[in-house]
Parts: sequence; C-alpha cells; structure tokens
Amino acid sequence: MPNLGVTNGKLAVCPSSPNCVSSQAQANDKHFIEAIVVKGSTLDAHGKVLAVLESSKRTKVVVNKADYIHAEFTSAVFRFVDDVEFLFSQERDGEVVVDIRSASRVGHSDFGVNRKRMEAIRGKLNK
Repeated sequence: MPNLGVTNGKLAVCPSSPNCVSSQAQANDKHFIEAIVVKGSTLDAHGKVLAVLESSKRTKVVVNKADYIHAEFTSAVFRFVDDVEFLFSQERDGEVVVDIRSASRVGHSDFGVNRKRMEAIRGKLNK
C-alpha cells in the first residue's frame, strides 16, 4: 500500500518524483498546492467533497472518516491509480481549510494530472 493517511495531523510527504501535490508541502516546493477553503462547517465541507468525489468518473472512496477522506482515481486508458486525500483540519469564521494531497502510485511524471485534478475539484467546491 502506498504512503497514505494522517500521522500527527499531517498528510504523508510527497516523494521526490514530480507526480504528487500537497497543500502541506513547503510553499517554495514544486509539490505545493494551496489548501481548499470551503464555506460552512467541517460537516458541510465533508459532504461537499464527498458529493464531488461521488460525481467523478472512475473514482472510489476508500476511507471516509469525519476528518479525512481517501479516494482512488483510475485513469481511463492505462488504468493507473492515483491516491487523493482530504484532511479537514481547521474550522474558523464559517470556513473550513481542507488540506489536500494527490499522488500517482506508479511512474515518475504525471504530466500535471494530479495538480489539474485538484484544481478542478477546488473549482467544483467553490461554485
């Protein structure tokens, strides 16, 4: 099983290969992506993320906890699996900060697929 999950409130660190993005990476790191901010409570944010995942093709939610979701996205052609994680970590002023991580299980480069996927999910959540 890949390096996944939450340890001491943190998502796993991205490997050195460029096929991973994480909001918990250092801001100057090539893996860094902004966390997603969702209006509402943690419960609201969780429901919204789950709805986006359930409406996505070739996506399977593997772990669904109150503060953490892990989903697998499978590519259409080669059936590569990417692991996508959401950590609902901070609730303040009617908004929830959702830390995110998306990583390919195999290969070196992902041609930006993980970053594009997370930005698409961000767009759906911010509608």
